[in-house]
Amino acid sequence: MKVFSWRTLACGLLILCGLLSAAPNILPPSASQSLPQWYTDNTLSLGLDLQGGSHLLLQADLSEVPDQAQLRQDVMAASLEVVRRRLNETGLVEPLVARQGDDAILVQMPGVADPREVRELLGTTAKMTFHWVLMGGEAVAEMTLPTVEGDQYYRLDKAVALEGKHIRDAQLAFNPQTGAAVVNFTLDTDGGREFARMTADNIGRPLAIVLDGRVLTAPVIRSVIAGGSGEISGDFTPQEAGKLALLLRAGALPVPLEVVEERSVGPDLGRDAINMGLTTGLIGFVLVVAFMLVVYRGRGLIACLGLAVNLVLMLGVLSLFRATLTLPGIAGIILTLGMAVDANILINERIREESRRGRSAAMAVKEGFARAYATILDSNLTTLIAVSLLFLMGSGPVKGFAITIGIGLVTSLFTAITLTRLLTEWQIRGRERQPIRWGGSGWLDRLSARVPNVMKGRVVGLIASAVLSLAAVTLYLQPGLKYGIDFTGGTLVEVSAPGLAAESLRSVLPQQASLQEMGVDGHYLVRLPVAAEPAITAEQMEQLKQTIQEQSPAASFPRTELVGPKVSGDFSDLSILAVLLAGSGVLAYLWWRFESHFALAATLTIALDLTKTIGFCVLAGVEFNLTAVAALLALIGYSVNDKVVVFDRVRESLRATPDKPLLTLLNESIAATLTRTVYTSVTTLLALLPMALAGGTAVASFAQPMLFGVVVGTSSSVFIAAPLLYWLAQRRACRGEAQLRLTTEEIRRELAQMP
Repeated sequence: MKVFSWRTLACGLLILCGLLSAAPNILPPSASQSLPQWYTDNTLSLGLDLQGGSHLLLQADLSEVPDQAQLRQDVMAASLEVVRRRLNETGLVEPLVARQGDDAILVQMPGVADPREVRELLGTTAKMTFHWVLMGGEAVAEMTLPTVEGDQYYRLDKAVALEGKHIRDAQLAFNPQTGAAVVNFTLDTDGGREFARMTADNIGRPLAIVLDGRVLTAPVIRSVIAGGSGEISGDFTPQEAGKLALLLRAGALPVPLEVVEERSVGPDLGRDAINMGLTTGLIGFVLVVAFMLVVYRGRGLIACLGLAVNLVLMLGVLSLFRATLTLPGIAGIILTLGMAVDANILINERIREESRRGRSAAMAVKEGFARAYATILDSNLTTLIAVSLLFLMGSGPVKGFAITIGIGLVTSLFTAITLTRLLTEWQIRGRERQPIRWGGSGWLDRLSARVPNVMKGRVVGLIASAVLSLAAVTLYLQPGLKYGIDFTGGTLVEVSAPGLAAESLRSVLPQQASLQEMGVDGHYLVRLPVAAEPAITAEQMEQLKQTIQEQSPAASFPRTELVGPKVSGDFSDLSILAVLLAGSGVLAYLWWRFESHFALAATLTIALDLTKTIGFCVLAGVEFNLTAVAALLALIGYSVNDKVVVFDRVRESLRATPDKPLLTLLNESIAATLTRTVYTSVTTLLALLPMALAGGTAVASFAQPMLFGVVVGTSSSVFIAAPLLYWLAQRRACRGEAQLRLTTEEIRRELAQMP
């Protein structure tokens, strides 16, 4: 009882911590004001797809930087700092600036629906230098540069008279005589001293101020400028002068940056995404709860309580790390809720089996949890292997999806083996010696009891699966997947122009553009193929918006996406690598935990599942983007989860009855896990179904392949994985090898029997 009390206390404290960590997300402002800021700041932040905003990926041109790791690191660190200063100068609310990879900078700007001005600001190097204008035939290295307007050229001394890095401050001002906008600048101490010396030595000579290879102005030095300050004049508008002052204050970029990826979401679309995610998630949760209550009654209520606590713990952990919640993250929470029930179903079915054997309630619970523990651990770890690759190789929302799934798997493991056990032990208190009464589905119980001879159709099942996978591969080759711009590159613009007919819009679009109606009057998706240079693609986007607004002045653009050719190529390579590594990781883990033929059977079956799912994407016209890749990797984890449950029962039966015919043993193992397999699939389908039906285009690429994959993965666990295991086991037996490696206890017994 003492151990039980300590276990109860520890479990209660952990749940309380999770609840307290999640609470700031729902506290009203009046309550938050009376609490410490360190606590109220412990909240989830919304991703750009939920609150609206813009995302830019800037790639640094390091071609002029020597190929030395330390030097390039310094250049990227300096670039990051300049980008951060420029964004802070604009007054944007909490922009996120972070390194991504070796040569890129990620910028996220909440609330900025049109990033055009920011893109121009960050794409300007702003390298300023001062050069003397050559008046005659001076014997120096010279260069010829145009003015900003391009209507005049200057011959300049190539040697830099003064570096722009000495500018300490710059501000917009207006010339008191002419009223023209100018930029007043102040130099640092070294720069002021040098400026005074060079102007004293060059009275009557023009000094050119050069910005990014163009001459801003070239005033004649009339007298010594000793105050460490000066004025940059030109044909500036106040906006242009203000922007120039900002660039000078923030400093020059050490290398040019170009936008290779751009995505923006309007605030209205973000609010719609939140409402959709909450609604479909709530409906999915209610459907899962209703199913568990119908099937398990009182035991189902325990599973539902565990599910609710699991959700609270997930939000608590995410809040603790101040994670960013995205639409794929919401999808991950919904999927996790469906998969979290699996552990409870495994436990319930194991307890039910022990009860059928005549065990008392206490013994049935003890043995049920003991036998289910290894299976739950194996199935969760194999899923984590696939999901961890999403985190390592994904970016942005896809990485958020991986974090959500990973945290959900850990919290569901905790609730299954601690909270569920405590609640179960409380439920049977006072009736430990009595049998547990079970309600539920009689037809599945009767089917399991009759031991269906699934293995009898093993050859037909394998042939049918091979034919379907071959057909899927054929569809992949022709007509092929409908790739999104994540893989093809290019520009996508969502257009909202009520009253604008499709034909009218199509008539003004560029010839290479494609138009897709979204089912709502005046809502369209316009796609442009990738251009040779990302800058040209950005130009295309702006020209496209201008053309549409000329046709319909009230048109708005809730969502825009721009992906350059290099980024799309990287996405393709990383996606293929992630799937291959996920398969290899699962193979290695199962090889270690089971045996080589178990691992090969599971891996081959998963490969067949993936090919069929890709074929479904082709037939259903699902857009194949990074979200679809996330679905494939999640499907690897889900599918291997199913296989592990069946294989774990096979391994258990092999140890208990090694002399039993393998076909009979496989049939009995399938029958013993059939109820769990069906129930888990149903709960996952119920959780995903609302999202697939009403989630919209944003999550369709995830939800639809997952729905199909759940059905395929479940059926393959019964009809494909077991026959493959039988075939591989037969080959192993012919070589005289054992089906399982000896356990530590078996090795100890054999050693004890040796003379």
